[in-house]
Amino acid sequence: MEIAATAAAQETHRTGRQERWLVFALAGIQFSHILDFMVVMPLGPVLMEALAIDARQFALLVSIYTLAAAGSGLAAAGFIDLFGRKGLLLGLFALFCLATLACGLAPDYSTLLLARALAGAFGGVLAAMLQTVIGDAIPFERRARASGAVMAATSLAGVLGVPLSLLVAATFGWQWPFVAIAAVAALFWALAARHVPRLPRHPAGPRPFAGMAAVLRERNHWVALLFMALGAFSTFTVMPYLTLHLVRNVGLGVGDMPLIYALGGLGGFLGARWIGGLADRAGKARIYRLAGLLSIPAILLQTHLPALALGWVLPCAMVFLTLMPARAVPAMAIAISAVPPPVRGTFLSLSAAVQQLACSAAAYAGGLLIAEAADGTLSGYGTAGWLAAALTGATVLLAGRIRMHVRPPGA
Repeated sequence: MEIAATAAAQETHRTGRQERWLVFALAGIQFSHILDFMVVMPLGPVLMEALAIDARQFALLVSIYTLAAAGSGLAAAGFIDLFGRKGLLLGLFALFCLATLACGLAPDYSTLLLARALAGAFGGVLAAMLQTVIGDAIPFERRARASGAVMAATSLAGVLGVPLSLLVAATFGWQWPFVAIAAVAALFWALAARHVPRLPRHPAGPRPFAGMAAVLRERNHWVALLFMALGAFSTFTVMPYLTLHLVRNVGLGVGDMPLIYALGGLGGFLGARWIGGLADRAGKARIYRLAGLLSIPAILLQTHLPALALGWVLPCAMVFLTLMPARAVPAMAIAISAVPPPVRGTFLSLSAAVQQLACSAAAYAGGLLIAEAADGTLSGYGTAGWLAAALTGATVLLAGRIRMHVRPPGA
């Protein structure tokens, strides 16, 4: 009996170690493609000068990634569940590595624009595949913790990846951050090839798009898609204009922004790790509702800040930048669990596409609400904050209406 207990303990330890390596590999993929998306925005002045482009051309360079990601997500939803999870994940990530390398080798604006579109197309599907693998490989009772660890890589990309990329660009040129990201991504590809298990295939039907039809027939899936779309919309109504608000309305300097984003990103990283475990223990919907309700006053405070010194702004910004990504962790765990394994990949591809479109629409809506006064200050940011708070309240109501599947992975 003691021998059996010892063998069971060793098997549990081995399984736990394999799971940790799996989560680390998935977090590395998340870090790579999020950093590739984020790094273009702070490189704006350098790219505009080096490529002789105007602000409108640079805006297209940024938005083409998101638009391509939304399009590829919709297209992939028709067939993603017809392929093995591991092979598709590794194939997409390899193509993403090549597209990112092509960004670094691009000789002109047109080539860079095409390379960014390709990187967005592959990166957009990658985001769905990562959560699909978590849903299929990680048991329900540990799923929020795993999702939180992977999503924490988003904050880490902002805290560590962006400053290092800017340093590389300042030292060697704008091309080299993309080359470096491709090299790091290649290392994580090798790690994923070793540690991502071969998961059972869940064919959605005899032909492409049968899985999409199955997903869209279920009311529960529509509620989950709306829940994720409203969460993304509420975030991007205010997030893209945060720096402008802090500089022009609150009176901070541009040089203060790295400190704010570094501390906020660190808070987001730690918060995502902590809230994932809490959601597994106390209930995913319950913890999302708590995080969502706490984020409402944080949104309203941040979007209504008057002119203040840095010492007063820092704690407000840290709370805001901690709660916004942290609340996304139980939200994603709810979405992963809202569908059975056979159509999970299809649903998450649709969800990723819907979120990308919601982010684009929210940024545009925020632009309509926010105007620049003659003295350079912004008006309407507080109104955008009220809209974000109202939509957050809607997600809090929706969270408890989503039915979750708690069967073992692969069942």
